[in-house]
Amino acid sequence: MSQYADIVARAGHVLEQCRSATRRSGRAEEAVTLVAVAKTHPLNRAQAVLAAGVRDIGENRVQEAEEKWGGPEREQVVLHLVGRLQRNKARPALELFDVIHSCDSLRLAERLSRLARERGLSILLEVNVSSEPQKAGFGPEALRRELESLAVLPGLRLQGLMTVAPASRTPEVARPYFAALRHLSEDLRAQYPSLGGTLSMGMTDDFEVAIEEGATLVRVGRAIYGERGLPG
Repeated sequence: MSQYADIVARAGHVLEQCRSATRRSGRAEEAVTLVAVAKTHPLNRAQAVLAAGVRDIGENRVQEAEEKWGGPEREQVVLHLVGRLQRNKARPALELFDVIHSCDSLRLAERLSRLARERGLSILLEVNVSSEPQKAGFGPEALRRELESLAVLPGLRLQGLMTVAPASRTPEVARPYFAALRHLSEDLRAQYPSLGGTLSMGMTDDFEVAIEEGATLVRVGRAIYGERGLPG
């Protein structure tokens, strides 16, 4: 099987896993969107998922995404920035991406707001639910304190929340963190209706558990493309 056909088959399998998990969660299949995270993989591999019906593509770095999606291929996909965003990359990120998953501070949100006043921008607020010191994101209590300021920033559509669970090949390890993000979302939305209900959580090792706990976006790379950086 060619690399292209292998990616198409893998993407189709992951889509079916998503649908099954969504049904288990008691929701309609369309309630969950698969974001195929193409970081470090060349354009021809990234585009292979289109043949499986996947239109949402994730990238980790602004510069890599600019180089990869700077041509007419950009119109084929919904592009998500799932990696950390530095403030000095905010302008090109705004111009390239449809959704930014990694708004991790009020300062970054204010920077994006200044740039997005006219055109608008969809963002997710990254939450460090597990309180791991090496991870970016709002702590849950910090987000509660700062959401009032975030909610009134012009130009930003606060679509919801994002988190990265602690790394583990045992999916059940992640379940309480996904449940905690869902509960936090429910609490915050009761107070701030402008906060959307999107929950971006779950990756290759735990996306089915994330869906069972309410994920609406899952970010899957390795299960679709194989290991990073393989030749195209």
